[in-house]
Amino acid sequence: MNRKTESLLSVEAALSRVLDGVSTLPAEEVPVGEAHGRVLTGPLAALRTQPPADVSSMDGYAARAADLTAPATLKLIGESAAGHEFAGQVKAREAARIFTGAILPPGADTVIAQEDAEAEGDTVSLPAAKLGQFVRRRGLDFVEGKTMLEAGRRLTARDVGLAAAMDHARVRVARRPRVAIIATGDELALPGTGGDPNRIVASNPISLAALLRNENAHVSDLGIVPDKIEAIVAAMRLARDNTDILITLGGASVGDHDLIAPALKAEGIALAFHRVALRPGRPLLLGLAGPLRVLGLPGNPVSSYVCACLFLVPLLRKLQGRTDFAPAPVPAVLGQDMKPNDHRQDYLRAKITRGGDGRLVASPHERQDSSMQALMVESDGLLIRKPNAPAAKAGEPCEVILFAD
Repeated sequence: MNRKTESLLSVEAALSRVLDGVSTLPAEEVPVGEAHGRVLTGPLAALRTQPPADVSSMDGYAARAADLTAPATLKLIGESAAGHEFAGQVKAREAARIFTGAILPPGADTVIAQEDAEAEGDTVSLPAAKLGQFVRRRGLDFVEGKTMLEAGRRLTARDVGLAAAMDHARVRVARRPRVAIIATGDELALPGTGGDPNRIVASNPISLAALLRNENAHVSDLGIVPDKIEAIVAAMRLARDNTDILITLGGASVGDHDLIAPALKAEGIALAFHRVALRPGRPLLLGLAGPLRVLGLPGNPVSSYVCACLFLVPLLRKLQGRTDFAPAPVPAVLGQDMKPNDHRQDYLRAKITRGGDGRLVASPHERQDSSMQALMVESDGLLIRKPNAPAAKAGEPCEVILFAD
């Protein structure tokens, strides 16, 4: 292994450094209706029992199972509707009209569906029935005091529905991470102004901001900064206040116009690593200044997006206290033969389909140029090729990371 290879940090070691020492952001209370997608900072227990009493699961008639060992005609004494208290008690040889969701009248323990009954005047004929038929027992769903949602869980639409049913009007969740984005490069132009062939449209801030917001981040786009160290330092200084993560786009390599590392030094931000055994994304760097983390992403749009998926998304998730913060590869099989790999870990844009046997099949695109964004849209995820992986045949096992959006 040559010196150039030795200077590259592995993907696993780089992710470990990015996440090392990260603490969950402070908690805040939000209305349960606004908690979708947020991350719980503590366990959530039920504040009530559901259902709070034995209730009917059918429109029909409530009676005593002891009176229904055989078909019987019973006296009707009233009705029980959801939201209304039943006055009285069902006694021997009596029944009450009942509706779905209504509390069983005292004395009743069984419900007969209305289509199986024949009512006439103040009596109703009912078939034989088993004890507890069509009755939802008290606490069938959950009981007061039981923890139903654990800390570190990102709340789904189903979760917030459950939290509301548990009688929580507000829940405590991690504060949204605050992220600032700086794009550097004299060649960059805003979308809609890219007619000049000497310019490149700055698309990275747009795609990354969308990815970040999907992970609950509050994003500040600080615009395009020219390739001047004074301008980059000034932008970094502006972004440091009230920011958890600073993202720089471009200028992360080691050329004459790559000024992110020198700017970090000038601003007193320690360089934790620079260059990773990764393709695409080798120039990735990490700067540290107290709780602030600076991720210097490559300028090529595919490289920056892949690095964001591998390093930035886990960082955002861990900041919010999620336990499932690390990338989660899933098993697949190769859709084509693969050549041996070199010392870098590859993340290849690929079409990922479901084979006839139910397994995922990953077929990487022939071209993997890190400037080609169109292939990202045509891809379903990334095929992982380990460093120094040997040649492999179609049908052999592999791992993929599926795009979440």
